[in-house]
Amino acid sequence: MSRAAPVTPQAASEGAKRYEMPLKVHCKLLKYRWREISQGLGGSPIFISRSIFLLFSSGSLNSPLIFSMFLSKLRLSPVLMNSCRIAVGSKRTPKLLAVEEATALFAASLSPHAPLEIQGYEVESGVSHTPASREELMTGARQRTEALYKLLRDTSAVADYFVGLEGGLDVVAENGGRRVFLESWAYVSDGVRGHFGCSGSIELPDLLAEEVLGRGTELGVAIDRFAGAVGIRDGQGAWGVLTNNLIVRQESFRLAVLTAFAPFYNARVYRAVAAACS
Repeated sequence: MSRAAPVTPQAASEGAKRYEMPLKVHCKLLKYRWREISQGLGGSPIFISRSIFLLFSSGSLNSPLIFSMFLSKLRLSPVLMNSCRIAVGSKRTPKLLAVEEATALFAASLSPHAPLEIQGYEVESGVSHTPASREELMTGARQRTEALYKLLRDTSAVADYFVGLEGGLDVVAENGGRRVFLESWAYVSDGVRGHFGCSGSIELPDLLAEEVLGRGTELGVAIDRFAGAVGIRDGQGAWGVLTNNLIVRQESFRLAVLTAFAPFYNARVYRAVAAACS
């Protein structure tokens, strides 16, 4: 007696096929594996989106019962994949969204077999409210990562990567005067090694630079006064004000995160360079 061929989504009943479209939704993935079917023949894993469950509340799948029947038709058994956990040393929206957007671009290289899970935590940077040099910016980003690592270790929480983000100023002597630039920095560690990344720079107007450096006003407060608004740091940020929203705070941190993670998601190139130079 010959063995029956594995059941596939294409071979599912017409009643089940009407529910196949949600499988194409892109979000954090869940892994489903075939149940043993027909004389114990197993199948290969397939992937579907976790967001399919959110469709219950909208009525798209009517009820968990209907969805359960759908899974039964496809002979699937849900098994949640382990996540690649990325801890961020901040709960501010622009920073968390920056990490989410950046990591989505290299998720397939960084964690090809598990979805990314991003969680923010409040930690201190150990530097001034507005860092005034590149060295202080880098120190702040690194110390956020170190504080985050210690926090999770002490609470028995788990993460695969730790991200510290710091924004502030870099003062450069130029032609007998000074130029003050706004920068965003990131430091990423896997608990063993860490790497820095930086956004571009944008020059501050002299009056704004003097308000922060000369009078000691926090940049977030100073930019609110400068722009005649409130809460700019949690939205467009000083970057948005100075570039007319062509580049906002979130975008500056996104670039910093992209560059700081490069030795992890592009490890092959970094290893090859190290080997060539050794």
